Amino acid sequence: MAIAIKSSVSQSSTANASTTSSAGSNATIKPAGPCVTVIFGASGDLTKRKLIPALYNLVQQKLLPDQFAIIGIGRTPMPTEDFRGKILNALREFATGEIEDSLLDWLAPRLHYLSGDFANPETYQQLKETLTHIDQERTTQGNYLYYLATAPTFFDEITRQLGAAGLAQESAGQWRRVVFEKPFGRDLASAQKLNQDIGQVLSEEQIYRIDHYLGKETVQNILVFRFGNGMFEPTWNHRYIDHVQITVAEQVGVEARGGYYDDSGALRDMIQNHLFQLLAMVAMEPPVSFAADAVRDEKSKVLRAIQPLSAEDVLRDVVRGQYDAGQDANQYPLVAYRAEPKVNPQSQTETFVAMKLTIDNWRWAGVPFYLRTGKHLPERTSEIAIQFKQVPSLLFRETSMEELVPNFLVIRLQPNEGISLHFGAKVPGPKVQMGGVDMDFCYANYFNATPTTGYETLLYDCMTGDATLFQRSDNVELGWEVVTPILDVWQAMPARDFPNYAAGSWGPNAADNLLTRDGRKWRATDSKR
Repeated sequence: MAIAIKSSVSQSSTANASTTSSAGSNATIKPAGPCVTVIFGASGDLTKRKLIPALYNLVQQKLLPDQFAIIGIGRTPMPTEDFRGKILNALREFATGEIEDSLLDWLAPRLHYLSGDFANPETYQQLKETLTHIDQERTTQGNYLYYLATAPTFFDEITRQLGAAGLAQESAGQWRRVVFEKPFGRDLASAQKLNQDIGQVLSEEQIYRIDHYLGKETVQNILVFRFGNGMFEPTWNHRYIDHVQITVAEQVGVEARGGYYDDSGALRDMIQNHLFQLLAMVAMEPPVSFAADAVRDEKSKVLRAIQPLSAEDVLRDVVRGQYDAGQDANQYPLVAYRAEPKVNPQSQTETFVAMKLTIDNWRWAGVPFYLRTGKHLPERTSEIAIQFKQVPSLLFRETSMEELVPNFLVIRLQPNEGISLHFGAKVPGPKVQMGGVDMDFCYANYFNATPTTGYETLLYDCMTGDATLFQRSDNVELGWEVVTPILDVWQAMPARDFPNYAAGSWGPNAADNLLTRDGRKWRATDSKR
């Protein structure tokens, strides 16, 4: 996780106050060293929509070396020239900014393609020969990054084949690293087995379990915001914070992913990885440094401190939902989940999850964490909202105010990445009346940030050997320890009320009741800022 700082003075676009900012600059960040990136599943959506645009952005930022190449591996037979054409066309379609022809001219000859069966040893012998040729042609020095952009069922097989072909062993200063996409396992037992299987071929230092949410600037900024500003960390505990809400809402349904999603569901797809990672970064103790294991040690402590859920806790504190037919904000009709392509018409798969968790340590004693995620919700938004405790109201007992304005610190992850602080201020006039006001910071306005895929930092970190933003084996297993009891209860007690929320709504009523019974409510999101 490379950090470069330069000072500048900027005028906030949403407040009439001059402020001093710190902005990132790539000028002091060194390019990655010589290497070849090998993408298994090169003909898939992830490659063309995210990975190649991210690598192009790294080229544009001058963070890739001249000694660099990409090998795509897929099951579809295709000449390398055709692969290059498909990739460059996809890049023009999915790039996050304007395309420069000179950079395409640099990238095109570095693109190579192999077709083959992931379970066939011959595929890996061909890969070995191609890597040897590229090492000689591009002087990439035998450093290989393998990206498994495939279905999880191939993870174990590809890793085993890489080991058998001698392509995973590190020697003479050469490094070999493997990136595993989510989901990493389906439950605790399968995650433990996968860790054990790939651990027979790779050391933990070679394994990069990726979560693209951790590539978002605002997610990374949580560490800087918390531990780099003296005004916040002293209040970041149960004495001052009432509760925390983490929302990851998707406006779309399952689209073309019905086959995968119906076998996964929101709990596996979102909670165990994305939302737990956000929770860990918000709740972790200060690490001794930003070294990878120092950060991951503290995240593991948080996940280990989550109060285990009994069957009764699951029934009371976890809500599941599945969307029915509905309509979006423009009155456009939306089909029910069970009517989506490749979805079982009697599916019991959840498309919405809300839950209440507690962390059993000193800092967070008595502070509930409310998590929710779902598909076909009214907005596409991801945010962390921290509500502070109310002040004693005695001072205002003789005023006309019926209720004090709650103080919220909101970290917006998408869209419009930024941070806002909501607090009360006196409304102008002869009476003492309070109104809610916001101090707002937006990355795009303040730092002139350009759009990214979210994978740029993660790919760069893989190439430079920085595992800070990647999950360690214990991180993954601890997350599964929390959700596996939920999966067990749901398996034993299928939902009787599915579908139970209309597409285009904020989920089932039970999700609101989860907070109202505690005297709280979900806050309106900041996605429209």
